[in-house]
Amino acid sequence: MDVDLGGEAQGPLRGMRVIDCSTVVSGPFCAQILGDLGADVIKVEAPRGDTTRMMGPPFVGGLTPLYAQCNRNKRSLVVDLKKPEAVAVVKRLAQEADVFLENWRPAVAARLGLDYEQLSASNPKLVYVSVNGFGPDGPYADQPAYDMLIQALTGLAPLLGDGTRPKLVRNLMADKTSAVTAAYATLAALLERERGGTGRGQKVDVPMIDAYAAFGLLDALNYHTFPPVGEIPPDVVSEQIYRAWETADGYVAAIVIEDHQFEALCRVLEREDLLEDPRCANLITRIQHAAEIFSGLEGEFRKWTTAELLDRAREHQAPLAPVQDVEAFLADPQVAHNETCFEVEDAEAGRVRLLRNPVRFGETPTSVRRQPPRLGQDTQPLLRELGYSDEEIEALQRAGALGAS
Repeated sequence: MDVDLGGEAQGPLRGMRVIDCSTVVSGPFCAQILGDLGADVIKVEAPRGDTTRMMGPPFVGGLTPLYAQCNRNKRSLVVDLKKPEAVAVVKRLAQEADVFLENWRPAVAARLGLDYEQLSASNPKLVYVSVNGFGPDGPYADQPAYDMLIQALTGLAPLLGDGTRPKLVRNLMADKTSAVTAAYATLAALLERERGGTGRGQKVDVPMIDAYAAFGLLDALNYHTFPPVGEIPPDVVSEQIYRAWETADGYVAAIVIEDHQFEALCRVLEREDLLEDPRCANLITRIQHAAEIFSGLEGEFRKWTTAELLDRAREHQAPLAPVQDVEAFLADPQVAHNETCFEVEDAEAGRVRLLRNPVRFGETPTSVRRQPPRLGQDTQPLLRELGYSDEEIEALQRAGALGAS
């Protein structure tokens, strides 16, 4: 990923404009992906700013971590959509845009006059992407939706728990899954616009509950895949597989499903005798005796340091990795080689560490061209770009359309 602050877009979406009226994570992260791919992203914010601007500590030079990680490659326009003059500004923006992105509740867009029907009437090519909790209709459509609520609804929490108490992932998994889903849906809609023959855009709805279910339940439906569902036995195997193994000085993770994986692990632990154990003969027998086999291996892992196990794993081609905290991950040699994290210099915040866009294009590279913007920093330049005169901008300010002066 190129870091070229102030440079021109080189990515596959260069020349396209995205209006990002979303907040928090599910929409802004989607818009950032589109910006990384070369789109000109205009972040439309209320006068108080995106909620993630307040989601610290730390607060460094006007930035918070979550805001910085979701809002690079954007320009910030502040308008108060409670004012009709502000809505008119956004409508003017949307007339020449390729994508309009929002994550309001379903009724809000129509109430503001910024729904697909109204915006597409003056811009038929517009791809209108709506990310919301439950979809445009249905019994939950008007209910508030947040990451942890979606996590609770979609069935994974009991599977992550200890059998007596469910557990949520301490990570914005539903928000981020919805963002990535919305990004590929946007790209597909743009492709259809270009290849479909009509040149028209379309409305794209991305319900968070569906996006997270499609991602999180893919391997968790299990017995529910074949209805009717009878009695479901305890999932002893996954409890044994998805675990961290304690070493003499830390933890490692290992995958031991296939026969060759189990054989390699036995050689790493110097327990080749298990290869002659009938309980370990093949995948089926290991599943049948998973609890006792894995319980017996716990002490074997604790005989070795993490570094020793890693060296032996490389020697025997065993799939094994250290359980790292964030600092260790950032210092990992593969992470350094990939430039998975990189730093940019910000005039107010100093060094800012960002995560790279993971996609590598051979001819049209992703790039970082703009720092995460401060609130409203591009408002007046954008208004002039839209053709507003100084007198008209002053009138918008007097009307309160741009928030407090």
